[in-house]
Amino acid sequence: DDDDPGILSFEKDEMKIYQQSMQFQVPITVRRKNGGCGKVSVNYKLEGDSAIPDRDFEAAEGMLEFENQQMEAQIVVTIKAVPRYDTKDRFRIILSDPEGGVKLDATKDGSEEKNILTIMIEADPDTKDRVDRVQSLLTKKYQKSKIAHANWAAQFKEAVMVNGVGDDDDEEPSSPGISGWIAHIVSLPWKLLFALVPPVDYCGGWACFYCALLMIGFVTMIIGDMASLLGCVLCLPDDITAITFVAMGTSLPDTFASKTAAEQDPYADASVGNVTGSNSVNVFLGLGLPWMIASIYWAVVPESAEWRTRYGDNADLTFNIDFLGKVGATRTQGFVVEAGSLSFSVAVFATFAVICLALLQVRRKVYGGELGGPAGPRWSAFCFLLFLWFLYIGLSAWQSFSTGGASCPIQYT
Repeated sequence: DDDDPGILSFEKDEMKIYQQSMQFQVPITVRRKNGGCGKVSVNYKLEGDSAIPDRDFEAAEGMLEFENQQMEAQIVVTIKAVPRYDTKDRFRIILSDPEGGVKLDATKDGSEEKNILTIMIEADPDTKDRVDRVQSLLTKKYQKSKIAHANWAAQFKEAVMVNGVGDDDDEEPSSPGISGWIAHIVSLPWKLLFALVPPVDYCGGWACFYCALLMIGFVTMIIGDMASLLGCVLCLPDDITAITFVAMGTSLPDTFASKTAAEQDPYADASVGNVTGSNSVNVFLGLGLPWMIASIYWAVVPESAEWRTRYGDNADLTFNIDFLGKVGATRTQGFVVEAGSLSFSVAVFATFAVICLALLQVRRKVYGGELGGPAGPRWSAFCFLLFLWFLYIGLSAWQSFSTGGASCPIQYT
């Protein structure tokens, strides 16, 4: 009826609003129906419930006016930026005291005297989902860090205990003997040092990998220096010290690793491949990387008088190649490694390596495998390979001593 002032009401009795990270405004529509004649008005007021005015929403009250034939108007509600995760708060907008002949909808909440709209403020589902994912990730990382810390602490506990710890934390380790105590006291500093290496639980195992490489490099440096000092005391040349003490100190771990692989693997690929792979790393990386660094260093540093005295004017050296490789030119400062008896040792080693490969091929044909087999052939192969090693050491030492490689500046009377 166009001649009737009409009836005012909210669109519905309840409304849901999702919280946002910043303060925002929500328009609330009040509709006019069953007539639109004349100018009318109605009072409104925002009333708090679990939502507190000026904390969760901006308190407001006033008069909402409708012009002639105006069928709807809006109340702008300001929602504050309040962090929410799993809570719901509500407040109300109340329409009252209509003027101009207009009435309030009796079928809505509050009947004819008042119309009430209940507004629920809830956490945004997308924000809640992101928080849940972050919380789940943090929980998993926290649990992993607890396990990692426990494993790292167990490394130190096992290092301090004489016989380590049992599989069960409550299990008492067996009583050690005299030899166990002696071995524990001697190795305790090294055990504590290596316990500093973090377990594989950190950084996906990369922290353990790089720290282990540093420890291996440190131990190799100690072994090399100690072997060099021992060779100096025994008047042994460096090349003999290198193929005996240094080689044994750095290769024994590979020996035990190959033994374990041979016992656990039905094929010999892992054990033989471990030996060849280890030697490849020693030759290509262990020699190539430091030699490359040294070559770059000596190429860029200013010319040294010491280098010129030792290499530049030394007539005993046969090389006469400059930095660019031009034959016959004056010697240019660079990284120099004197071969010594290296060529002889490499020739002997290559010959014995071919013999070893031939032995493995013969064992494959005769016994069906490179490793193991009957007791007699197994021990025979062991003795033969051990003999080759001693023969290699003996021939290399003979070559070194025969070329004057050994010198002992200290004379005892």
